[in-house]
Amino acid sequence: MAGGGRRNARSRIKSSTDADEDEPLRNTRINSKNRRDSSSSLRIFNVRLEIVLGFCILSFLVIFFLIYGLVNTVEETQRSRVVTPFPAPKLIDLPMFQGDHKESLYWGTYRPHVYFGVRARTPRSLVAGLMWLGVKDGRYYMRHVCQDSDELSKYGWTQHNGRDFGHQVLVDQDMTLATSFVKTKGEGSGYGGDWAVRLGVQNEESHWNNQMQSSGYLFFYLADEDGNALSLSKDKLDISGSSLLAFGSRLDIGDWQLHLKAKDDLEVHYSGFRTPHIHNLSDLVQEELAVQARMFNRLQLSDTSDDSSNILIFQISATIPLEADIAFVSGTGSRVEERVSSLTGTSLTNLLKEKRGEFDSKFEKCFNLADKLDSESVIVGKAAIGNMLGGIGYFYGQSKISLPKSSKVKSHENFVSYWPTELYTAVPSRPFFPRGFLWDEGFHQLLIRHWDVHICLDIIGHWLDLMNVDGWIPREQILGAEALSKVPEEFVLQYPTNGNPPTLFLVLRELVYGVKKNKFTATESNEISSFLERALVRLEAWFQWFNTTQSGKEMGTYYWHGRDNSTTRELNPKSLSSGLDDYPRASHPSEEERHLDLRCWMLLAADSLHSITELFESGSERKKRYGSTAKLLSDFEILNQVHFDPAYGAYFDFGNHTEKVRLSWKEKVGNNYPTRELIREVLERPELRLVPHIGYVSLFPFMEKIIPPESWILDKQLDLISNRSILWTDYGLRSLAKTSTLYMKRNTEHDPPYWRGPIWMNMNYRILSALHHYSQVNGPYKHRAKVIYSELRSNLIGNVVHNYHQTGFLWEQYDQTKGKGKGARLFTGWTSLVLLIMAEAYAEG
Repeated sequence: MAGGGRRNARSRIKSSTDADEDEPLRNTRINSKNRRDSSSSLRIFNVRLEIVLGFCILSFLVIFFLIYGLVNTVEETQRSRVVTPFPAPKLIDLPMFQGDHKESLYWGTYRPHVYFGVRARTPRSLVAGLMWLGVKDGRYYMRHVCQDSDELSKYGWTQHNGRDFGHQVLVDQDMTLATSFVKTKGEGSGYGGDWAVRLGVQNEESHWNNQMQSSGYLFFYLADEDGNALSLSKDKLDISGSSLLAFGSRLDIGDWQLHLKAKDDLEVHYSGFRTPHIHNLSDLVQEELAVQARMFNRLQLSDTSDDSSNILIFQISATIPLEADIAFVSGTGSRVEERVSSLTGTSLTNLLKEKRGEFDSKFEKCFNLADKLDSESVIVGKAAIGNMLGGIGYFYGQSKISLPKSSKVKSHENFVSYWPTELYTAVPSRPFFPRGFLWDEGFHQLLIRHWDVHICLDIIGHWLDLMNVDGWIPREQILGAEALSKVPEEFVLQYPTNGNPPTLFLVLRELVYGVKKNKFTATESNEISSFLERALVRLEAWFQWFNTTQSGKEMGTYYWHGRDNSTTRELNPKSLSSGLDDYPRASHPSEEERHLDLRCWMLLAADSLHSITELFESGSERKKRYGSTAKLLSDFEILNQVHFDPAYGAYFDFGNHTEKVRLSWKEKVGNNYPTRELIREVLERPELRLVPHIGYVSLFPFMEKIIPPESWILDKQLDLISNRSILWTDYGLRSLAKTSTLYMKRNTEHDPPYWRGPIWMNMNYRILSALHHYSQVNGPYKHRAKVIYSELRSNLIGNVVHNYHQTGFLWEQYDQTKGKGKGARLFTGWTSLVLLIMAEAYAEG
């Protein structure tokens, strides 16, 4: 205890006596402590700052990914909307398209891209077709797919009723080939019935110089798209003992057999292939023949077959002239021999004769040409309806829809696939455009509805069922491998921002008028009404899509989207979505544009919807709404304020425009070699103005009959139509006035003038329809309209008939200086409207 006391005392003494000399040390310690405290505070601050910064960065990343995800979600939603079907019952599911109607149309010549082809209206069909060896300059050439390079001097259906009969003539150099198709449905037949093909080959005897000219080599094939195996006859194709070529079975039609009969001595060979593709059949056959020629010096198939072949090709060889009958019978449980006999030989001859007579009788009943025109014109009229109906095809597949360039959606492709769809449709041209085109189809149906209103409604129903949830319909339908094989890659993608003229309303308006005026039978009127009632919701969505996506800045104005406002190569940026392609528009595309033709198409749509709703809802708000829209778009004063130029007496587009644009050659160095290319040059600043190009677009208010019959403006339109320095020619009305600065000008180095002068039948038909209207209503220009109508009608008919008998074809367009056919030949789409011009059957209502 004492020790402890001393230590504490010493400590106390030291503390008191050393206080002064330890002060600096104490301060140093205090400063050190302060520094430690300060450092600790700084560390704490830094940690807090890092936490705050980390939180900010994390928040930013969360927000970024939320926004990114939202953008992607929006884009994904937009992407999915584009490929989402319209949520309404399908039109083709209507009772009127089931039962007997559906079965009666099951088999048909629904492969318009080949010279002769048969298939069923089902996605995975049994398909049939024909190839042959043509002779040119001492060499053989395979013929199968319709193409201009084959240089056939004539081909096409001279008769076709769209249902169960067709006759076609093809002239290949000195050889003439005839194909006749007929269908029957009798006791014992499977679904869709039986069908037969007669093949006939003739030759110019004066040209029988050698074996090549005197022998015919035909190749008839069957292919199962479902991959089902096809079986060969056990008799190894000894047709003298048995007519059976092949047999098989399918879920849709049951058991089936293919038979061949002929009076002549035929040599038959075959080859069988196992392949998932049928669009390259020509190549398969040519390769097989080439191998046989090299190895055995013979021009015949190998008489071999792959295991489980789903394609069988039969070579039919004989001395010309030759004739062979091929019969396909389904549901082979009973009366097979009797049914084959009824579809071959004399029985087939009589049946075809009967069908030809029925076609001629119906043709006269529908179009009544006997007292109006000469026999040469009637022949052309029959070819027009025959080729229109014979060109109807059935397609199945998925369209490719373009993704926006700004899209952030990850994809290895630049497109998204539409849902799998089927399409039953007419086509513009078998060799060039053997697929569905939306704006062409409205014109096609103007003709088809006069022949068979049920086929017309079936086709329109298929088109409207292609509508997506936004009310958009892809304008060009490239469905399936066969259709895709005929389309250049740059035209495959469809753009969901771009429309196409809603021409289906042309025929729908006529149908409504016909129902109201009792132009149809009671059954037909009921079916048309049922169709329109179900179609109404889709038609409204279609109208709304146009009204929201193609509208202009001013109320009641519209413009075609999709024009290129940054082009350096186009003299005038094309408006492909308008259907009029290179027709001159404002030189500088912008949102300020007002397109006159689209305004008039919208009037057609609104007026049609008003008429349709009137059938079902006489006092409804919908009827009033469409009536008000139609009234606004047909308001003569408003139309004149936004589109009429009194100095020209003409209607024009409006937009950012200058006439001082040209294409000039510019030198360019690439790969160390200088080249030249045509580049667009703008020589003055554009300004907002009317676009002063007189042509088809200028006449759209006239076509829609907006102009009052007593108005002086109507007289001005008649001036433009009848003036040889502007639109009039001896062959029809040219598409663009001779006075236009772009008349017959190329649009690019590689694009010759298309809608800049040549004569087009669809627009001439609509102009004639308006002339006929104004020649019937009272007004000071009634007589003048009638005179112009009569002369224009005569010119159009005379030129088309002359060209057909001279060339063997209807053409896409006609030269405005000499009347010669131009563009695609065998263009039996809207050029077939010449038949309605012959019959003087114009739009009513």
